[in-house]
Amino acid sequence: MTEHGRIVTPFGAQTTAAEVVSGVALTGRRAIVTGGSSGIGLETARVLAAAGAEVTLAVRNTEAGAKAAADITATTGNGQVMAAPLDLSDQASVAAFVAAWHGPLHILVDNAGVMACPEARTAEGWELQFATNHLGHFALTTGLRPALKAAGDARVVVVSSVGHINGDVLFGDINFQRHPYDAWAAYSQSKTANILFAVEAAERWAGDGICVNALNPGRIAGTNLARHIGSALNAPASFEPGQSSGVSVKNIEQGAATSALLAASPLVAGVTGRYFEDCNEAGPHQAGIRRGVAGYALDQQRAALLWQVSLDMLAAARGTA
Repeated sequence: MTEHGRIVTPFGAQTTAAEVVSGVALTGRRAIVTGGSSGIGLETARVLAAAGAEVTLAVRNTEAGAKAAADITATTGNGQVMAAPLDLSDQASVAAFVAAWHGPLHILVDNAGVMACPEARTAEGWELQFATNHLGHFALTTGLRPALKAAGDARVVVVSSVGHINGDVLFGDINFQRHPYDAWAAYSQSKTANILFAVEAAERWAGDGICVNALNPGRIAGTNLARHIGSALNAPASFEPGQSSGVSVKNIEQGAATSALLAASPLVAGVTGRYFEDCNEAGPHQAGIRRGVAGYALDQQRAALLWQVSLDMLAAARGTA
């Protein structure tokens, strides 16, 4: 249902992923979850498998992925859970994953990511957070478009962050070649890029029956995402402990709920190009509140520009520019 033009559901911040998917049948449907060996990626994969989907965990560490797949099978009884290698910061790895995929793809959860890491660059010279969080998923998702189209009613779920409110994409210096590297600015632009990607993909792929939405999973305890925070300096106040503006900390089961909603719930069937949090479409961001979506993250012109910039960066790396 809608409320003031926004999509609302009976679920909220404390709802778990299992509760969202309760009663949903995904038998015969195929899903990929990037970063599916731990945290909310693992929980998202678990509930999709519990609902009957065939699930591929796309992971950097295949040993950890195999253990996670075995754990999911043991807890759900679904034997169609497997791990496959994918390093989003390595375009050759992304290309190999895409080439190895055969048949339709019904659900793609772009979940993996890094946050506020020390300055690092890929082989192409790209800033690591933008390269991993956005460009890796951009190449993966566009590469899998034929498989998504073949499904007829596919869903792409892009895990962003409330951190996007701290900064737009730095179109003039995406790779921090002229400005001093700032771990939080780099993170923020990558998370804004996630939302802009969803906006533009939804526009471009509507005729293919592919729905694409982005989300903020919330402040979650017990994940590996924050492992670099101790080395990051000058973090924005909205990221610092105790500065949650009234937003409670979620457990992993609650943190995966919005991903599960967008991946599987009939309540959002046909919904595309939107940004969700706490299992409902987010409203506009208001200053001083760690919620909502920034206007620049939904801007269609910025979304189209980012799409072209991303294509150009990938083409230059492949020597086809």
